[in-house]
Amino acid sequence: MENAKTISTLNDLLHITNDRIKGFESVEGKVWESYSDLKGEYDKMISQSKVMKNEIINLITERGGNPDEDTSSLAGSLHRTWIDIKNSLPRSNNDKETLENVVFGEQHAIEAYENALKSGNLCAESSKVIAEQLRQLRTSYHQFNNIEHYKKKDE
Repeated sequence: MENAKTISTLNDLLHITNDRIKGFESVEGKVWESYSDLKGEYDKMISQSKVMKNEIINLITERGGNPDEDTSSLAGSLHRTWIDIKNSLPRSNNDKETLENVVFGEQHAIEAYENALKSGNLCAESSKVIAEQLRQLRTSYHQFNNIEHYKKKDE
């Protein structure tokens, strides 16, 4: 029974990680003219997300589970659709709003990881891996949360 809870929780985190990857891919190239100094960090976040995805898949399969590899959450899909709609409207601040959406997505991922760790559903090995991934998420969140610095650049 405990193994089933671990697998289920890991699959939920896999959905979140898939959301991150799809979200990052939808932002790719939209803001780099205005914020070229963020491109390296952003590329690092994409690579990091793919590594995180593989780590979670490995944890699931090691426990005899079937990873939901290509599935993302409904909330993530709706968030990306909303971003696409907002970005299609004529505005002068689309780049800034896109970066704000990155921060929002990172907040959501952090909350999901924290909840998974607090749930008690993860085995010791999974908790260790997920705690390290959470640390990485927090680092990227803090880098992009300092968005006011980048906003002032254009003012």
